[in-house]
Amino acid sequence: MPEMRKIQEFVEKNNILPKDCLYHTNRTVKNSEKEPKGQMRVLVPKSDGRARAEYICPECGHYAYVEAEWKRPFYVKCEKCSFKISVPKLRDEAKKEMKSKKA
Repeated sequence: MPEMRKIQEFVEKNNILPKDCLYHTNRTVKNSEKEPKGQMRVLVPKSDGRARAEYICPECGHYAYVEAEWKRPFYVKCEKCSFKISVPKLRDEAKKEMKSKKA
């Protein structure tokens, strides 16, 4: 599996601390069969408000880095297979998992 280093290098180069971020997350991403196969890291510094996202697609395993406008809900499409990789709010994600466990 490829290493995700771009955001870490950006953080170190620009000496970014947690207080300097509008948003930062590092998540495991599920594929279409709801299996945790991919990875996604998103960083939005206060300085420019642009989302920097790097991901390993849960469908095809492709690694990519993208910069995009920050807005909620945030998602990117895999450059290789066009799978939509979204970053739901943690609370919404937790509620969804609780519902599926009860059913």
